[in-house]
Amino acid sequence: MESTIIGQWLNLIAVGVLLLLKIEASSYVPITYVQNAVAKGAVCLDGSPPAYHFDKGFGAGINSWLVQFEGGGWCNNVTTCLNRKNNHLGSSKQMAKQIAFSGILGNKQQFNPDFYNWNRVKIRYCDGASFTGDVEAVNPVTKLHFRGARVFAAVIEDLLAKGMKNARNAIISGCSAGGLASIIHCDRFRSFLPEGAKVKCISDAGYFINARDVSGTRHIEQLFSEIVATHGSARNLPPSCTSRLSPGMCFFPQYFVSQIATPIFLINAAYDSWQIKNILAPGVADPHGRWHSCKLDINNCSPNQLGTMQGFRTEFLKALTVLGNSQSKGMFIDSCYAHCQTEMQETWFTTDSPLLAKTTIAQAVADWFYDRRLFHQIDCAYPCNPSCHNRIFYEDNPGKNVSTEDTSDATARNPSFPKLSKKAQWIELMCIKHGISGLLLTFAILAIL
Repeated sequence: MESTIIGQWLNLIAVGVLLLLKIEASSYVPITYVQNAVAKGAVCLDGSPPAYHFDKGFGAGINSWLVQFEGGGWCNNVTTCLNRKNNHLGSSKQMAKQIAFSGILGNKQQFNPDFYNWNRVKIRYCDGASFTGDVEAVNPVTKLHFRGARVFAAVIEDLLAKGMKNARNAIISGCSAGGLASIIHCDRFRSFLPEGAKVKCISDAGYFINARDVSGTRHIEQLFSEIVATHGSARNLPPSCTSRLSPGMCFFPQYFVSQIATPIFLINAAYDSWQIKNILAPGVADPHGRWHSCKLDINNCSPNQLGTMQGFRTEFLKALTVLGNSQSKGMFIDSCYAHCQTEMQETWFTTDSPLLAKTTIAQAVADWFYDRRLFHQIDCAYPCNPSCHNRIFYEDNPGKNVSTEDTSDATARNPSFPKLSKKAQWIELMCIKHGISGLLLTFAILAIL
C-alpha cells in the first residue's frame, strides 16, 4: 500500500516536472484580426476576417521576423469544407483568443537560442487549402469562401505595415499543411521582403509524397486533385510545375521544390506519422482495420507492416533526390514516427531532443540559416535512432475521414505530456501566471483527478 502511494506521488512529481518545463518554455500570445482584409475578399471559409498571433521582437532581433503557418489538413469538397466552416479551421470566430508559443516560436533564450528575440508570428489557418485558394464566386447556399491566397497576402501586408518592411532577416515556416504552404509560398514570401534582407523558408512535416497505399492505389493523388479543384488553387501554385503537370500534382513538393529559388530547409520524419496513417494506410485502403493498431503506435506493428513502412521510407527518400546537393537547400530527415517537430519544445531544443549528427533540429536550422554550415542529414532506418520521440496516438476514430484533417499545430495535444482535464488546463494557465505556487496547486489538483 505504502509503495503504491509513493509510486503515485513519484508519478505526480514527474508530471509536475514535465508540466513545469512545458509552462516555462511557453508563452501565451493574443490574437489579432485583420479586419480590413474583409473588404478585399480575403476571408476564412465562413467569411470571417483572417487572424494571426504576434509576439514582438526585442533587442538584436527587432528587425528579424519568423512567420509561421498553422497546420490543420485540408478540405477537398463542399461537404468537408462545410464541416470546417464552424470550427477554428474555417472561422476566426471560433479561434482561441490566445495560444501558446513554444519551440521555434519560443521567447526564451535557453529554449530557442537563435530566434527567441525575433518578431514571431503564427498565421491562423482557416481556408482549408494551404493558403492557395481564390474563387471569386460565393455559393449563396453554402456561403463558403475559398480565398486562402488572399488571406496570405492580406496578413503579410498587415505585417509589413507593422515593421516587417524593415526586416533584415526573415523566415517563413510552417508545420504539416502549413509546412506545405511554406514550400508553395516560399518565393512569393521573398518577393514581399526588402531587397537586401536574408530570407529563407522552413518546412516542417510538409513534404507530402505521391505514393501508393497498401491497396496499390494513389488515394492521396486523388485527394490533392480534389483540393486544388475545389479551391481554384491552380493559379497560385508554382508555374514551374503547372506548366508541365496537372495542377493537382503541383500540391506535391517533389514536383517543384527543385525550382524554388529561395533557400529552403526541410524537416521531416521518414516515417511521418500522418503520412503513414493517411497516405500509406488510409482507412479506405484498409477496410478490415489491420493497420489500426500499428498506426496508433509503431511498437504495435508486425514485421510485415514494418517492412511495408521501410518501403515507404525508400519512396520518401527517392522523392527527396530532386534536391540533389544544393547548397541552399538543407534537410533534417530523422527516422522517428512523428509529425511536426519544430513547435514542440522537446523535439525542437531540449537535452533529449532528436539528434542527427549529434545536432538538434534547432541547432541544424540555425547553422543553416546563418550560413555557419550546410546541414544535409538523412537518418538511418528505424529503429536505429534512440533519440527519437515516437508519437503514440491515444485516440483514433476509424470512421472519421482523416485524409482531410490532422491535429498538427502546436495547440494540439502533445503526446509527451498527459492529457489534462479542462480543470487541469485551467490550473496550467495559473502556473504560467503564478510560477511555482501555481505548480504546487497543480500537484494538489492532479492528486484528486
